[in-house]
Amino acid sequence: MDDTKASSGCCAPDHSAAVDARYGAAAQEQEPCLCTAVPFEPSLLEAIPRDVIERDYGCGDPTRWVQRGDRVLDLGSGSGKNAFIAAQLVGPEGSVLGLDRNDEMLKLSRGACGAVAAAIGYGNVTFSCGEIDQLGVDRDGQALLADQSIDLVLSNCVLNLLHPSRREGLLAEITRVLAPAGRVAISDIICDQPVPISMQRDPDLWSGCISGAWVEQDFLDAFRQLGFEQVRYADRMAQPWRVVEGIEFRAATVVAVKPAADSTEAEHSR
Repeated sequence: MDDTKASSGCCAPDHSAAVDARYGAAAQEQEPCLCTAVPFEPSLLEAIPRDVIERDYGCGDPTRWVQRGDRVLDLGSGSGKNAFIAAQLVGPEGSVLGLDRNDEMLKLSRGACGAVAAAIGYGNVTFSCGEIDQLGVDRDGQALLADQSIDLVLSNCVLNLLHPSRREGLLAEITRVLAPAGRVAISDIICDQPVPISMQRDPDLWSGCISGAWVEQDFLDAFRQLGFEQVRYADRMAQPWRVVEGIEFRAATVVAVKPAADSTEAEHSR
């Protein structure tokens, strides 16, 4: 197999243990080199504990697409910063569910819920432990998300950490839980050419949000193939964040809208 062309990830090992270890440690002590620094609206950070802000690792600001009253799902919620920002934007009539598999990150985010609720005057955020491509049940086997129960799925530099063999299931689950006309706002790391298997096999590059990056056009095409509309990069770094073995890696935020009705519903309505 041509190593430079092997971008599907079928031969890459499962780096879940390396990801868990790195982010578990980063939940306890800040790791500045993880992902990219992104400014957020300062007024929205005032209600959030400092340790949550300092141990957030992202590459964009998908919370800019949150609307009042939204039911938000934050995939790979980490320290909880994006979820707590979203909580303020949706208001008391909205809700936010953060989903993460890392126990240390969940301890951090869950521990801040009371302080944030007291600061903003209401509590509308919960955090569950589970896999981002298995949205029907949490890690304990309890029911999690029903069909069409979410208005906005956001994520901040997490999808690239999932093994590529699980991406199809992840996108199917995102589509399933989104309500008609529901939206996605996903900040992640993209690359300008396929990542060779030799890089995909490196646990440090993978857990550092490098070697699991989506090929730029493939990321957009994945949502278009599922029938999403208005698919585009709302934000995209002009200059690369990193260049490794001649491959340019940059942060970008893809936004898209699920059709208001699927083709079957549209056919019946005629």
